[in-house]
Amino acid sequence: MSKWWRAVATTAGARRAAEETNRRSYFTIQAIPREVTGNRVSSRDRAQGRIPAIVFAQNYVQSKPNDPTSIVAASSVSRKFLLTTEKKQIKTILKSVDLPFFYSTTFPLQIRAGSGSSTLLESGNVLPIKIHRDEETGKILNLVFVWAEEGTKLKVDVPVVFKGEEECPGLKKGGSLNKIRPTLRFLCPAEHIPQKIEVDVSQLDVEDKVSLHDIDLHPTWKLLSKNEAIPVCKIKATSIDS
Repeated sequence: MSKWWRAVATTAGARRAAEETNRRSYFTIQAIPREVTGNRVSSRDRAQGRIPAIVFAQNYVQSKPNDPTSIVAASSVSRKFLLTTEKKQIKTILKSVDLPFFYSTTFPLQIRAGSGSSTLLESGNVLPIKIHRDEETGKILNLVFVWAEEGTKLKVDVPVVFKGEEECPGLKKGGSLNKIRPTLRFLCPAEHIPQKIEVDVSQLDVEDKVSLHDIDLHPTWKLLSKNEAIPVCKIKATSIDS
């Protein structure tokens, strides 16, 4: 029979608060307003070393009263700004915060009146939700952010990171780690968005698994999963051909 092991999210307690403070101070994204849109204008901005972007406030509602996972985006958006950001800065951020952690990391954003201007038009924390890239070259075409102010509930896909593989008894016996859920989707307050969830597999033997209810989650996180019976990972026995 499989055993159930406790897995701990890295954002528990004081460690969670410290990590959130550190990662939010990585960079303050600098942006300026973009009043004119269109492919030609966007191409010109990219040629000048800038990336078109958009930021808006998005609210989520529960569409089905009896289904807590039926979280959908409200039809209306507010606090919407069309922007351009500095390509050099965005590339530096992406080198420091690897994908997919970029999408579970909040950043300060400052919107200034113009490039090099000291006039601040708007500021706040944002969460990246989309990077549009050229299919052939991979170059960034535009960015999409949502405002992530304190108290705002956002839907986030949080990467799962597995640790302790070198000490795992099941792997030492020749088993393999089946990473069934590489990400977990949560609805959570912006100030408590976890950059990652760490799952410790150092004590797992062959056929042992980690389930969702084995993970120590922050009380404000709402897990958006329709099938909580599916485990996060499992140590599979290596099949031997006869």
